[in-house]
Parts: sequence; structure tokens; C-alpha cells
Amino acid sequence: MARSRTSRFDASEAITNELIRIIERGVLPWRKPWTAGGSARPLRHNSEPYQGVNNFLLTMRTVMAGYTSPFWMTVPQANSLDAKIRKGERSSVVVYYGQSRSQTDDTHESDAGDAEAARVFRFQKSYRVFNADQIDGLPEAFHPDICPVPDHPPAEPIPHMQEFFDTIDITTIFTGREAYYMPAVDKVYMPGISRFENPRSFYGVWAHELAHATKARHRLHRDYGHSRFGNTAYAREEIVAELTSCFLGQELGFTSHTMELSAAYLDNWLRVLRSDKTAIFKHAADAQKACDYLIARSEAGRAGATDQAA
Repeated sequence: MARSRTSRFDASEAITNELIRIIERGVLPWRKPWTAGGSARPLRHNSEPYQGVNNFLLTMRTVMAGYTSPFWMTVPQANSLDAKIRKGERSSVVVYYGQSRSQTDDTHESDAGDAEAARVFRFQKSYRVFNADQIDGLPEAFHPDICPVPDHPPAEPIPHMQEFFDTIDITTIFTGREAYYMPAVDKVYMPGISRFENPRSFYGVWAHELAHATKARHRLHRDYGHSRFGNTAYAREEIVAELTSCFLGQELGFTSHTMELSAAYLDNWLRVLRSDKTAIFKHAADAQKACDYLIARSEAGRAGATDQAA
């Protein structure tokens, strides 16, 4: 009698399909204000922040489920804290990447360098985590108080956000009603802050456009092919800019934002996700690089300003 075989779980496919179903409803949940306490980013049980695609996925799930704790952990980690997952709670899939070596030995010594590279390959694995709100018996530290978002007058800069963006060495011109990056002159064009109902939306759009500027050859040299409005290369770059704004917003206190959220914008996401189940993983990694780059440039700019003042 033939033994039945269980199909292997494909984390990339499962996560991508989940994201497609959410976007098909016309929402981008990661754009909603963060309400978890103690941290603006999802945290492991040891307080280490998640990055890249796991940051994005757990942020989305936090918002959709209404969790108020930023902490996530596996069943063994919860058990080690004498805590238990509540019956009926659903886990969330996260991924990690590792590398291994093949056992191929049929290479010539003259190709030793190439052979060494060929024997190393990356792999993706997944595991499941639960939010602290799904777990009974955790210490109080896993349920920090929620910090309310302070009110700020409209059309006025928020000092720490303004300083962050002002010290990035990418030229921004404030003019008109549209926001865009122009590669030919390597400049970002933005409406003034007074054109936004909320100053946090202004910074979300600014982050989005600066993310586009990081693709330049003399910065991160991100290239998905010839880009024109509506094509796949354009759509991929828009996903990176969206996620970069999301990640920067977690650091500074604003939500990802664009000048409009249209059906065409959502179609950009859906077209890429439906054609490539690995896209969200690759583009979240690119967005993390862009976020890290902008943070580094702002820090360098502030350090330079301090040195000049001294």
C-alpha cells in the first residue's frame, strides 16, 4: 500500500498569498498608526527587534489583530518563561535565512575560488511565533504600557523628524503639489508641509521619495530594469519605497504614506506578488538596506554639523 505524502509547507507561497488576500480588500494595514506599547517595532522575546520581511509581516499582523504588545516568541520560549499559549490561538509564520555547503568534490584546483563559492548556498526556513497578547502567564515586562501619539499642530514641523530629514545629503526642493524623485538631476521634489493635513503624513511621503533616491548608482545602485509608470520594474521600486517609509516611520514615529492610495497603486503590488512568490522577501530586504542607508546618512550629517559647531 502506497504511503501518503504530506506536501511540504512553502512559507514564501503562504505568506505571499496571505498578503495578496489582504491587499485585494483594498487596505495596506501597515499604514495604520502603531498602537503596541514600549516599542515601535516587533520584538523577539529577548527584546531584539525583527528586521526586513519579518518586521513587515509582524507589524501587519499586530495592526490587524489589534495586539498591544510588541513581543513575539515561539512555544518553547513561552514555556521557558512558565507561560502557556491560550487554546485556539493562531500562530504567525516568520522566516530566517542560513547558508550551507554542498558536498560536491568534482572541481579542479585551478577553479578553487569558484568552486568554493559554488559549494555555498543560501536557504530559507520558517518557524511560528505568537504575540505576547496570545500567551498567559508572562511577566508584566512583556506587556508595556502604550505610549499615546502626542498631538502636534498641523503644518508645523516635528523637530526630531525635521532634523533627521534635513541632515540627509540628498537635495529636496519644496514646490508644487506633487512628490517625486527625478533621477536625471538626483533631486527629490516635495509639496510644502502646509499642504498636508497631518505633519506625520508629510514625513511619510518625504521618506517614500528619499527611498527612491537611494536607488541611484552612487548610492545603493538598485536596478529592476527599465522603469516606466505601470510596468513591473516601476511596481517593484514602489514596493521598496513603501516599505522603506514604513521602517523609517517605526524609527521616527510616523506612518508610511503616499500622496494617494489608488486602485492602480494597489494593482502594482498585486501584479508583482502574483507573479513572484519571493518578491516581498527580496524587496523587504532592499527596503531595510534603504532604511539603514538613510539613517546612516542622517547620523553622518548630524555628526558633521556638530563638528562644525564645535
